[in-house]
Amino acid sequence: MNDLSWLPRENDLKDHSLFDDRFFGDQAPSVKYEKRPIVDDKGKPVAGLYSAWIVLNNPAQYNSYTTGMAKAIVAGFQKASSDRSVVAAVFTAVGDKAFCSGGNTVEYASYYAGRPNEYGEYMDLFNAMVDGILNCKKPVICRVNGMRVGGGQELGMSADLAVSSDLAIYGQAGPRHGSSPDGGATDFLPWYLGIEDAMYNCISCEPWSAYKMKMKGFISKVVPVLKKDGKWVRNPLVRTDTFIEDGEIVYGEPVAGDAAKKGKELIAQCTTDFELLDEEVNRLIWKFTNMFPHCLMKAIDGVRAKKRYFWD
Repeated sequence: MNDLSWLPRENDLKDHSLFDDRFFGDQAPSVKYEKRPIVDDKGKPVAGLYSAWIVLNNPAQYNSYTTGMAKAIVAGFQKASSDRSVVAAVFTAVGDKAFCSGGNTVEYASYYAGRPNEYGEYMDLFNAMVDGILNCKKPVICRVNGMRVGGGQELGMSADLAVSSDLAIYGQAGPRHGSSPDGGATDFLPWYLGIEDAMYNCISCEPWSAYKMKMKGFISKVVPVLKKDGKWVRNPLVRTDTFIEDGEIVYGEPVAGDAAKKGKELIAQCTTDFELLDEEVNRLIWKFTNMFPHCLMKAIDGVRAKKRYFWD
């Protein structure tokens, strides 16, 4: 009764990936797809295990995504999701100025203006990017290397966790520039922030600092990326030395006047180094590596479901 020898078993592993590497590239504008070895808490590579890095590569245009890049993001997260050797996906970008500033407005103006039906098809690709991140069967870390605004903010909020350069700014841009943030901001911001903060951040188009966003529970970790004479320097354009002044919360707020002038002068004397940011990414990935993978994804999908509720 328990003999199942009559039922043949297939032992050759199946490939569930939908996309090959044709969508990825090294020449901007493009998206890079890289598999990097997992490193343990001593910094030693772990044989056979990797993180998948989906890297926006359009730094000259603040890593805004073109139509081709949108396709590559969809492909990248599906590829990471279906790769048995991948522990986690890292969503980041080239350079130190921007993670992503949203859709490529040059392409909008030169091609999509006057073509509403095709812009609708483009928005289907945008929706597929968000769905691809939310459906990825690996933890997704947004490594915020610079500004995360507009559609870039919306894509970043689709990730599970965010670790940030302290030079990064966060916010929306639509109502100030002839658009409306309907690609996730109105869905996700009230889930991340209180309703008043969500409303104000969405419609004011004011950039908020990484430290302010960390204080509000919007991101998981902020690290300095400036170095001078071998020492780390926190973003001098943001208040981090004091929490309350004259009864008002000033932590994470921008400095002004002479302080801003001196801050810019100090930044000009520094170099940019993402060592601490990458250490934090590796720390998270190593933590995931030591968990039961299916239990981990069940928990992540349980939290993601609340995002999907509003997104859908």
